[in-house]
Amino acid sequence: MHTTASSSMALSLYLHLLLVLSLAVAEATVFTLQNNCRKTIWPGIQAGSGKELLRNGGLRLKPGEVVSIRAPVGWSGRFWGRRGCSFDKTGKGTCVTGDCGGQLHCSGAGGAPPVTLAEFTLDSPMDFYDVSLVDGYNVAMSVLATGGTGMCRPAKCVSDLNRSCPRSLQVTKDKQVVACKSACMAFNTPEYCCTGAYANPNTCKPTNYSKIFKKACPSAYSYAYDDASSILTCKGANYLIKFC
Repeated sequence: MHTTASSSMALSLYLHLLLVLSLAVAEATVFTLQNNCRKTIWPGIQAGSGKELLRNGGLRLKPGEVVSIRAPVGWSGRFWGRRGCSFDKTGKGTCVTGDCGGQLHCSGAGGAPPVTLAEFTLDSPMDFYDVSLVDGYNVAMSVLATGGTGMCRPAKCVSDLNRSCPRSLQVTKDKQVVACKSACMAFNTPEYCCTGAYANPNTCKPTNYSKIFKKACPSAYSYAYDDASSILTCKGANYLIKFC
């Protein structure tokens, strides 16, 4: 029997569902990717464990192009820029830097270092974000929080570290420096990689190499325990990620 009480309950449930859905949409975070470089960038996206894969993990962004991507509440992951890529019609190919297994859509794979990273953990309960050079550098990046509350300071590495990269860290192609390795990648020692006896902030300290990164990009992570000046927070923001 269809009664007034059951109709009221159905209406109440329907309105509650609409409210939940509207809140979910309102709280979703929008990442806007902007290519300020003179050449095409192929952004890669890797989601945290168990999190939704955005845009199949990769896309192409022409010079001056802007793309917005919506991430669900509680998302975590990282973005990076791939350079010098060439893909066939099936999405297979290679990138000079930041390659993710020779695929246009990274499908969960990370970028091969050295690569500049923009990292996010949303709604925990604040958003935590940073630009990291722990895996090296390949392109200038910045993260700008918009519409949020809290400190919400920009995270960035806008200096061209390829120009100032120490010779022992340089990655070259056709006699041009295309990326700058981390000291960990270049030398693979506990001191530089913060492993073994150096696997804590009391023993793993800035090195001459990480200091070069830090001087060029003060708000970016320069080594594994560079938390104090590099991890930033905001609440309820959207984020503009600029390449170059």
